[in-house]
Amino acid sequence: MHRKTFLAALAATAFCLSAPAVAQGFPSRPVTLVSPFPAGSGSDLTARAVSQGLSDALGQPVIVDNRPGAGGSIGAQSVARAKPDGYTLFLASLSFSVLPSLMELGFDPVKDFEAVTLMGLQSLVFVVPPSLPVNSMAELAALAKSTPGKLNYASAGIGSIGHLTGELLKNERSLDIVHVPFKGTPEALTAIMTGEVQMGLIAMPAVEAQIKAGKVKALGVTGSRRERSLPDVPTMAEAGFPSMGDSVWYAVLAPSGTPKDVIARLNAAFRETLAKPATIERLEGPAKTSPTVSSPQEATDYVRAQLAKWSGVAAKAGLQPQRTTK
Repeated sequence: MHRKTFLAALAATAFCLSAPAVAQGFPSRPVTLVSPFPAGSGSDLTARAVSQGLSDALGQPVIVDNRPGAGGSIGAQSVARAKPDGYTLFLASLSFSVLPSLMELGFDPVKDFEAVTLMGLQSLVFVVPPSLPVNSMAELAALAKSTPGKLNYASAGIGSIGHLTGELLKNERSLDIVHVPFKGTPEALTAIMTGEVQMGLIAMPAVEAQIKAGKVKALGVTGSRRERSLPDVPTMAEAGFPSMGDSVWYAVLAPSGTPKDVIARLNAAFRETLAKPATIERLEGPAKTSPTVSSPQEATDYVRAQLAKWSGVAAKAGLQPQRTTK
């Protein structure tokens, strides 16, 4: 009995002594950052904007691995099932918070991940055709109220953020506006520019040039502050529509069970990376993303709040998870 007690104590001591060494020796090989969308997407641009700086901070290569498909669930599932050692990370975004409302998943978006940090925020812009006789969100809501069923809103597909934000607008203002889903953002934006559809929420990288060219009118931007390149466009909160103010967010997640000291090491590396002028320039340039950092707990709370919010909106919109083929 005494021998068993001694061996148990010895094992516990060995574990305690080895635990800090996990982070001290981490990483000893390349780290993979999985982007669940294809090359050239916002997720891909954001991942590649930080990869070099993160490599420098960690002292090991950081490889961006694009695993697109099924709305981002294929990439997410690959990380959820990866070994929880910090070498495989997932770049989650706003679309991640909608996934449970769209399809049956092979993973739990809460239980199967550990948050490392928030990484960035990208504004969305609510736009209308130049010919529409409104110049503010309030005027748009008034026009929709006076012409029930006559105005349409575009989105990049059922369950997209453009779709669900339109549902928020409908529900909160009791408006009768019609959803028109398109194949993707380019098609939705074209329909708004031509006046085929009267409104839509479009990501900043896709729409900024069209706004400056006068091909669409911007009525509001998401986020807590105005866009520097669009200083005359109010935030959605300033426009009186605060619930529609969520930007596209990016957060880094690791598989559940990743050691806390490894999470802390990764968090510190992201903080170092996101403070570098070169990283900031790459993020704010092509990716149109504002660098954002947080503690792991803050990132956890934020992602869970987003999951709760958008699942509620999706439920009110009548969306039900669809079975996926395996």
